[in-house]
Amino acid sequence: MKKLIGLANLGTAGAAAILAMSLNAAPAAAQEATLYKNPQCGCCESYADYLRENGFTVEVKPTHDLAQISRDAGIPDDFQGCHTTFLEDYVVSGHVPVNVVNKLLDERPDIVGLTLPGMPLGSPGMGGAKQEPFKIYTVEEGVNPTVYAVE
Repeated sequence: MKKLIGLANLGTAGAAAILAMSLNAAPAAAQEATLYKNPQCGCCESYADYLRENGFTVEVKPTHDLAQISRDAGIPDDFQGCHTTFLEDYVVSGHVPVNVVNKLLDERPDIVGLTLPGMPLGSPGMGGAKQEPFKIYTVEEGVNPTVYAVE
């Protein structure tokens, strides 16, 4: 009987190990994001929808203080995008493609966040055709922005 109990426990341990491996392989729960935007901006709503389509849970907060929110997050005035999103420990400013956002979350660099300045045509959430590659910059405290990715 003791031998059967030992095998049963091994089976339970094996099942637990398989369950743990499958949980690690399962898609992560939706990332929560808070997006601040000017109240009248439609492209910001489109970017929020784009994030939702890519597995994020997004709370949109209209504000008339977007420039100050971005500044307080460490984004220099001439590098600000048209909305500012906070997710996990990072800030993402502008229409940054989701694969670059995911790269940020996977690599977890020691930076404040990322920014795609302005409102480039053809970027996620924006209409029109892409005019040139998107340059996504790092946001770092006390450091000038540098190129993180080109899309």
